[in-house]
Amino acid sequence: MDHSPALDDIARFLRRLQWAALGLFVCWLLWLLAPILTPFVLAAMLAWLGDPLVDRLERAGRSRNVSVALVFTAMALVVLLGLVLLVPTIEDQVATLITSLPAYRAWFVGTALPWVEARTGFDITGWFDLNRLIELVRSNWERAGGFATTLLGYMSRSGFALLAWVANIVLLPVITFFFLRDWDLLVARIAALVPRDHIVTVSRLARESSEVLGGFLRGQFMVMLILGVMYGVGLWAVGLDLGILIGIIAGLLTFVPYLGPASGIVLGCIAALVQYGTWQHVAGVLAVFGIGQVIESYWLTPKLVGDRIGLHPVAVIFAVLAGGQLFGFLGMLLALPVAAVANVLLRYAQERYTHSRLYAGDHPAIVVDQPHAAQLYPREPEAE
Repeated sequence: MDHSPALDDIARFLRRLQWAALGLFVCWLLWLLAPILTPFVLAAMLAWLGDPLVDRLERAGRSRNVSVALVFTAMALVVLLGLVLLVPTIEDQVATLITSLPAYRAWFVGTALPWVEARTGFDITGWFDLNRLIELVRSNWERAGGFATTLLGYMSRSGFALLAWVANIVLLPVITFFFLRDWDLLVARIAALVPRDHIVTVSRLARESSEVLGGFLRGQFMVMLILGVMYGVGLWAVGLDLGILIGIIAGLLTFVPYLGPASGIVLGCIAALVQYGTWQHVAGVLAVFGIGQVIESYWLTPKLVGDRIGLHPVAVIFAVLAGGQLFGFLGMLLALPVAAVANVLLRYAQERYTHSRLYAGDHPAIVVDQPHAAQLYPREPEAE
């Protein structure tokens, strides 16, 4: 009796089990090494974004080293210029916020909470009593082993975290330079490991993933930058002391769909009510974000981003939050690349499925080429 089909099924199942175990091991290793891998992943993304410019300079006749030096210098100058322009402005805005904290507390306790209590019937003010909060914090500290123990533990953890961040910042430009210089060599070595029978398919999927993700990240970065400037200047023109800070926050959060404008509107309306207490300035805040959303929806996003990533906004939000929950900041960096690659693989799987016998059935299929769409229709059996 021939047992070869059963043996083939068992061997196929064992191979799949091995791949699943390997995937779980890689995820576990990423989870362990997340703090160390963060600067490497960020440097790899920067090198990947800058490699097309290096290749273009090489095609223009410059050597690889000269091209890498020019692109790396340009990237460093852009980052330095951004820091020179943003750091003093953000510092002034934070100082203004600290100075305005008593006014925000007075508005929150004297206006916002009574308005909410009058419409809900809940006694919220008692929970925000300062003496009660101090007593609550003191009791928690006592249960945790005292103020000194808690403070020393926090300082030690913060010190190690600060040293780690400093090390990452110092390593980031060094790793980026080496990744940028050797990017083509790394890609060639990875391609050499792909089985020759699958090299065409893997190359196609890698190229599509790179185009999708590169276009999305470059376009989304430009959208964030333009909207941050627009919101900041618009809120400053309305007269908000914290307008630039709120605009920067709203522009950065534009990366997550709907979160950027929603947070900007809430923060801007609160700032307008605290500073002026009039609905005219609230209307100005709403006008700034309304105009910004119209420009984003009808010009910026279609022009700069389009539908390159092909993911629903809910899927983008889920990918970022899930990555952050599983692997921290590293997971948030890897969320969109993984989501983009998964989307390309799903489209490829759908393409294979629509060309399979499972989809078309046992009848031969003919392809009807139409100007706007291509569809598969099974051929009807001929009448005898």
